Amino acid sequence: MNQDNINKLMTQALAIEAEEAKDAGALGFMARALVQATMPHKKQEKNEFVRKNGDFKLTMLAPSHIGLPYGSIPRLLMAWICTEACTTKKRELVLGRSLSEFMEQIGLVPKGETPTGGRWGNITRLRDQMARLFSCAISCTYTADEVWAIQNVTPVTKANLWWDPKHPNQMTLFESTITLGEDFFNEVTEHPIPIDLRALKALKRSPLALDIYTWATYKTFKINMGHSKGGSIVPWVLLHNQFGSNYAHNAQGIRNFKKEFLKELHKVYCLYEGLNVSEEKNGLSIGAGKTHIKSLKTSKS
Repeated sequence: MNQDNINKLMTQALAIEAEEAKDAGALGFMARALVQATMPHKKQEKNEFVRKNGDFKLTMLAPSHIGLPYGSIPRLLMAWICTEACTTKKRELVLGRSLSEFMEQIGLVPKGETPTGGRWGNITRLRDQMARLFSCAISCTYTADEVWAIQNVTPVTKANLWWDPKHPNQMTLFESTITLGEDFFNEVTEHPIPIDLRALKALKRSPLALDIYTWATYKTFKINMGHSKGGSIVPWVLLHNQFGSNYAHNAQGIRNFKKEFLKELHKVYCLYEGLNVSEEKNGLSIGAGKTHIKSLKTSKS
């Protein structure tokens, strides 16, 4: 990461520290299952994707003609969805009548900037990832000794998107909406993971950095609340299972993953003052530290 990027992240970090997320209107939430295990970072050839975190396994399935969601955009979308669900307490979420306004809300374009179309434009990429995310189903399984449990959820059961991609600033006659699956809605609103949306927007160019930020925030919160033991070493092989979807399941793949993980962790450090994570010989240690979001009564995780 070059010095200009470091300076930019440090400037954003100072702004975050100066004003609490709630006061700044930047308090957001993420689904617990997508913090414990992560979505694909890059495009997948198959329509099934599996991540593991200890006894927890996340499986995503998508129609083969649409494909699985991947990259930063589904993470920004999911953060917006979870935040709106927790804020409004409604399964039907209003995305608004202007595509530009919605893209500003999720942090895909700066305020006042017109989104771009064409093959590589951000409008095209958003529409593609929305179709992928809204079409997939998620299965969460827990396996420990003699205990086995499963929960199948469909994040979005209905979507009505009325925007005209050729005129992103134009207000549509009808509001674009999505309806969340009941089980997904209940999981998100009963066990929300608090995050700072400004941090997500600052890290949006790296899906791995976004995953590390939400994981570190969640782990620190649990340790400080006494729900998780701090100071223990998380082996690189386990972190690879949780985060390393792009790397081979062998010794070289884990070494490559470790190198990339530490590079992206440095970006998170720049934004998250008080994060108590250190590299150890065989893994990563995370201990009690400053939570990026103050303890919230709404979080039951």
